[in-house]
Amino acid sequence: MNSRRAARLLLVIAALWLAPGCTTMAADAVTSTTGAVSDAINQRDVKSHAVRSIKTLTINRIAVMPLIEAGAGGAEPLAPGATDAITAELYSQVALAGGWDPIPAQDVDDAMQKLPPTTLEDLDQNALKLGHDVSADGVMYGTVEKYVERVGMDYSAASPASVAFSLKFVDLKSGQVVWTAKFAKTQAALSQNLFDFANFVQRSGRWVRAHEIAQEGAKEAVADLHGDLNLSKNVKRFETGTYGQLKSGQQRYNAGANGIY
Repeated sequence: MNSRRAARLLLVIAALWLAPGCTTMAADAVTSTTGAVSDAINQRDVKSHAVRSIKTLTINRIAVMPLIEAGAGGAEPLAPGATDAITAELYSQVALAGGWDPIPAQDVDDAMQKLPPTTLEDLDQNALKLGHDVSADGVMYGTVEKYVERVGMDYSAASPASVAFSLKFVDLKSGQVVWTAKFAKTQAALSQNLFDFANFVQRSGRWVRAHEIAQEGAKEAVADLHGDLNLSKNVKRFETGTYGQLKSGQQRYNAGANGIY
């Protein structure tokens, strides 16, 4: 059936191409199809919104507040360590992005110990308190809605990994939430989503773990915020290291295009 449809499509394209006066129509059809394919390929898994004034903010010191569980409304319980895993990925991406000064995670942890336990009801309030306590210009915080580990092996998973989280960024000077973002992704086989070919090749056709999807989401979200804050000059850029190194402040940084350590 598929071969018959393909043959019919080729005949239609040929007819359009050969018919007098139809060259423009064929070109328009090709352009329209190319645009649709491009939109599908370049679709992002992070959906964000920023207020117009965000580009006027001066953000030097940024704190990443530990994410919390969104609640019992999800279809499946979060895998153990889900909130810590995504928080660690966000912190690492913030440290690597450059252009701002990430407050050491240990300082954030110490400040969090002095605050009331964070719940959905006081999440925004605690983010502001944390920002004031660690002298931050802005705080990234949020919730984890889904973190389901894959079932199976790299090349024979019975069910895929799935991750979803929501983020906010509050400006301490105004107390206003100036940026929000949502990430949700479940790995799909290439046969289910042909437009995910780049990820398929990058992963060597294997089924990934939840932390790998979380890393993708954290990287995309931080890049989006970084761009919205107009931090085009990466004055300070941290080298890649383990989360433990980043958390302890032992990472090195470089300056300039080639890096001077």
